[in-house]
Amino acid sequence: MPIYQSGEDYLESILKLQEQGKHVRSIDVAAELGYSKPSVSVAMKKLRESGHIRVDEGGVIALTDAGREVAMRTWERHRTLKDFFVRLGVDPAVAERDACKVEHDLSDETFEKLLAHAKGSLN
Repeated sequence: MPIYQSGEDYLESILKLQEQGKHVRSIDVAAELGYSKPSVSVAMKKLRESGHIRVDEGGVIALTDAGREVAMRTWERHRTLKDFFVRLGVDPAVAERDACKVEHDLSDETFEKLLAHAKGSLN
């Protein structure tokens, strides 16, 4: 089952919250993304049904291996793109917003070429 931009955003947010040492619940994801609790609840159900997350009896969300893979890929792209944009001279706040948009739509080929170019320009 393909995962779309919104699903990637949810998984990325769960990963970031977990890396902060939090036991992530839907309310945390809603606060992180600025979404309503009902919207997050619907999304969590879809992500659970697609096998990207597990939710325990206490409402704590855990990424499955598949969910972690998507989240880590998205988060790596986000960080890399933001850093690249900042090095180009883009204001960090603008770079943050642009990275959020681009991370989902950039092909693997273009991302790999961008990485190679960025690494080459550092030498």
